[in-house]
Amino acid sequence: MLHTLVVGLGRSGEGLHLPSLAKARAQAPALFAPGPVVGFDPFRGEVDGVLMTDSLEEAVRSAPPQRTVVHLCTPPHLRSEPLEHLARLGYRMVVVEKPLAPDLVELAALARLRRRWGLDITVTTQWLDSALTRRLRAAVRSGAFGELRTVAVRQNKPRFTRTAEEPGHPTAFDVEVPHALAVLVDLAGGADVTSASLDDMATDRTTLPRMGRARLGLVHHRGVLSSVESDLTSPVRERRIVLEFDRAVLTGHYPCSAADHTAQLSVRTPGRGPTRSVFTDDALPAFLRAAYSRYAGSFPGPGTLPVQVEAARLLAEAKNLCAAGSRKREVDSVVA
Repeated sequence: MLHTLVVGLGRSGEGLHLPSLAKARAQAPALFAPGPVVGFDPFRGEVDGVLMTDSLEEAVRSAPPQRTVVHLCTPPHLRSEPLEHLARLGYRMVVVEKPLAPDLVELAALARLRRRWGLDITVTTQWLDSALTRRLRAAVRSGAFGELRTVAVRQNKPRFTRTAEEPGHPTAFDVEVPHALAVLVDLAGGADVTSASLDDMATDRTTLPRMGRARLGLVHHRGVLSSVESDLTSPVRERRIVLEFDRAVLTGHYPCSAADHTAQLSVRTPGRGPTRSVFTDDALPAFLRAAYSRYAGSFPGPGTLPVQVEAARLLAEAKNLCAAGSRKREVDSVVA
């Protein structure tokens, strides 16, 4: 049975991890030690249902490092320092928010910390444990529809207010795209970036650079072509993935919010009408149950970290490509 320590009780820690932990604890009580979740956040007071501590050193008394999973819910650029602090206190099992790292420098720093302290890091990209992704993964691995040729992901949702009030993400690539990248790497393997672009988020009151629409094109080493488009200025919400095989097209829709944990999948094959299935898909509690099961020793292995490292590398490459394009446009405009 494992204890839980949540570090950072903001939107991610309190709004996402705590409710999903409550579901996971109810679904798999044998995985979790009895008693409240322990929390630490120097900017928060009391949090309902959480045993708050004044320091990480104090947290050790209620959350023994060798039997505790830490949920590090800080922004990616504020991760290395608290992670090293936790490691020095003896914590080794750590769930971190996505993306794993915002750039290659931070990715290298995390790799050094992981090797030095023997950390077992899991990244919160719950789409990998989604019921929809499991069905798509089975379709790819079985070869029932032939070879996978292309994958297209569209992640649209209006995010104006949160982006303006909580400027924790440097670009639109850092918000929704990490989920899609992890799935693409899982389904089609490693890849190289072929194109990337970022648009600003503009309203009648303000303009937020690089926080509007993000586009990304990939060519995977197996020959699969994939693309991601994430529009944080869209008037509608949609999380759609389309897989084209030799003999079928699969279109999946992930749940768009905590209001409804239902996914859909349609399959079109030549000569037949499309078939459609609708099913429950509450991915974050499923992700947490899988992570705690692995930490408890039920499923030994490296988890999904190799996938997350590749996704972080691609994310950094895309941002670098956009930055290089911006510098070129700035120089051209000055010359003009």
